[in-house]
Amino acid sequence: MFTGIITDVGHVAAIERRGDTRFTIGTRFDTGSIDLGASIACNGCCLTVVELLPGAFRVDASGETLSKTTLGDWQVGTPVNLERALRLGDELGGHIVSGHVDGVAEVLSVVPEGDSTRWRFRVPDALARFIAPKGSVALDGVSLTVNEVDGPVFGVNIIPHTRAHTTFGTLRPGGRVNMEVDMLARYVARLAESLG
Repeated sequence: MFTGIITDVGHVAAIERRGDTRFTIGTRFDTGSIDLGASIACNGCCLTVVELLPGAFRVDASGETLSKTTLGDWQVGTPVNLERALRLGDELGGHIVSGHVDGVAEVLSVVPEGDSTRWRFRVPDALARFIAPKGSVALDGVSLTVNEVDGPVFGVNIIPHTRAHTTFGTLRPGGRVNMEVDMLARYVARLAESLG
């Protein structure tokens, strides 16, 4: 489990394509404090650490993961939002995030709004019903509050701190982000289906 509060922006240092794809992720995390088998959210996708190096760790991504997320687009040098898994007693600063990506959203626009920026995204139609005004969403692993919803399009505000400390500083219209809907919205929708 994660919170959607990014604690490092790493980068893809190497890619090895074989049965699965192995990514080497450069990080400022103290890799001596990471256990093999630990979960790290990489752009919102929960991945298992399979090897540790000084200043980097390696993870494997299956074909399924590559097809359902933006990880298939990664190249050497791609910046990656990183968050280590919650530990008992950690502050829950964002919202509960599982690291299970539901789909990919497209950046439609980025407009300055005061010191912040207003971002608009389009989601796949099947996921639009899970997005609600003032609800939570994780985009590339970042916990955000939804401002407005219009069918499959929704907006969020990004404050300067978030832009400076996540990959939102380099993201542009036309870009794609991993999206995880709010866990409560998913279960409420499932309950409503079973009662209806």
